[in-house]
Amino acid sequence: MKDWVSCTYKTVPWQQQVRSGTREDRMVRSIRACFPSEISKQEFKLDSKLISISEEAISAIANLESTHGGTLNSLDRLLIRTESIASSKIENLQASTEEYARALYGNRANSSATAMAAGTQALTYLIDSTVPGKEITEFAIKQAHRTLMENEPREVAAAGKFRDVQNWIEGSDHSPRGAIFIPPPPEVVEALMKDLLSFMNRDDVPALIQAAIAHAQFETIHPFTDGNGRIGRAIVNAILRRRKITTRVIVPLTSFLVANRSEYFDDLTRYRDGDLSRLVTRFSKAAMIASNESSHTSVNLEKLPKIWRVRLGTIRDGSSTSELLNRLISRPVFTAEELRGGISLNSSSIYNAIVKLNGAGIITPLTDRKRNQIWGAVEVLQELEDLSKRIEIQGRKSLFASAGGGT
Repeated sequence: MKDWVSCTYKTVPWQQQVRSGTREDRMVRSIRACFPSEISKQEFKLDSKLISISEEAISAIANLESTHGGTLNSLDRLLIRTESIASSKIENLQASTEEYARALYGNRANSSATAMAAGTQALTYLIDSTVPGKEITEFAIKQAHRTLMENEPREVAAAGKFRDVQNWIEGSDHSPRGAIFIPPPPEVVEALMKDLLSFMNRDDVPALIQAAIAHAQFETIHPFTDGNGRIGRAIVNAILRRRKITTRVIVPLTSFLVANRSEYFDDLTRYRDGDLSRLVTRFSKAAMIASNESSHTSVNLEKLPKIWRVRLGTIRDGSSTSELLNRLISRPVFTAEELRGGISLNSSSIYNAIVKLNGAGIITPLTDRKRNQIWGAVEVLQELEDLSKRIEIQGRKSLFASAGGGT
């Protein structure tokens, strides 16, 4: 069922600016591009079932926010990492925990790990710059994109700028020949983004439905030359923060989308065809499962300090070992130099604490070098990996249920 007219397709002129590719690429003279409808004042027809499932998801998020106060401050940063890693996986970026940790600290790592670290920094910036009840700004979105792309050699010139060239999805690398989707021409991107921002700052649309629609509209506009998927998914949590649905955590719903990657892309296509139902249902289920599994992670993290202290035996409050233990949940990856800036202890005390925790199997080195070592809290990092896997598993179960006739 079509809920509205979301995309009007028009044939517009196009030709290569730089000669490349095959003869067929060089001969392309026109393209059929999507011109998205403006949504800032659109009245969407929302089925009662869609409103109900989105409200159920909001309740799950509220439960996560309200019942895990002991670990929420720590959980916030940990969930940002979980969400940004999953968002990178959708773009086929993969890296080990060790490679990702090295990239976070600016050390040599593979390109995927570097991109994942940049994604974490971009999401962190967008969430931190979003004030509950205040407007999300064009500047914040552009700055998040700059953070994401500024270390990409091929994209640095376009970092933080709306595109001034035509882009397309899949097909040839040299022309839109064979593309599965062609976003609007660059000359209309600025106006479409202003319209989208106006929609994102509305307060009269159910928050999770608003976040799903805004994400799909962003992906349809595709306002940047690269990085649209990661910034578009970051927008979801920015809207939840602006609408005061979250105040201290983010919802790592992208792990659910990873499990059903092709179906997620299909839902974006359905949105462009005027059907909101599958998209809203998917985001609602993703938010519910991610919130519930994050609650389990919070419980597991709350148990760790006691487990560690039992493993270590008697340790004195205020000692270097005790001080380091107190930081591990919120800072599971660290360096000795970083600790010297945050703990009022001398270098030898910090080193002794690291040796003790390493000997007990609580922390482990994440590089093979002797100096400037990066350390990781074993169980915390494992819990974050487990969280992503649990959300993905639940996502696959949801897919099978849908295939069997469920919603």
